[in-house]
Amino acid sequence: MNQNSNLSDNAKIDLLNVQAALKGNQKAFEKLFLRYKDAIFYFLLRTINNRTDAEDLTLECFGKAFRNIDQYSTKYAFSTWLFRIASNTGIDFIRKKKKSIIKLETKDNSNMNLPSFESKTPSPEQQIINKQNAKYMRLKVSQLKDRYRILIELRYFKEYSYEEIAKELQLPIGTIKAQLFRARKLLFMNIQNDEL
Repeated sequence: MNQNSNLSDNAKIDLLNVQAALKGNQKAFEKLFLRYKDAIFYFLLRTINNRTDAEDLTLECFGKAFRNIDQYSTKYAFSTWLFRIASNTGIDFIRKKKKSIIKLETKDNSNMNLPSFESKTPSPEQQIINKQNAKYMRLKVSQLKDRYRILIELRYFKEYSYEEIAKELQLPIGTIKAQLFRARKLLFMNIQNDEL
């Protein structure tokens, strides 16, 4: 692989993990996730300025990367490719949000016959479920305490909105958001502990 000679030492380590991941090595996926999850999260947080959305989009970004890892070109560092996916994910999110605002503003005007802006692409949660290490993530989720496991399953596996979760569990939305934040932190810690 002469084309990789210009890669840094860190990028070469990433490349080894990518090659292992392509062969189905779950630990390799995990190493890439642990190495970049914080950087991707803070990058997305700066882009969209909302912690909850940035956490969701971080998972979506890794879902896209792991599902399409066979499309990664070794001419570039894995981190460059991953941040490009994160950038596109953030831009798509902002566009969808603007379109949904337009849709809401025009919804009550029956004289306007505007097209629907609903996305045909899978939701972030569905993309996470579809990624190659879904089994691993499900295993880690199953190890959480019941209240956190149920929240993660409803939000990411069953694609419930915050409002639907609040109704299902008969809790205020603020409580749901706070507990989901805690559940995500525990999930990340659970994954991190495997590395130790």
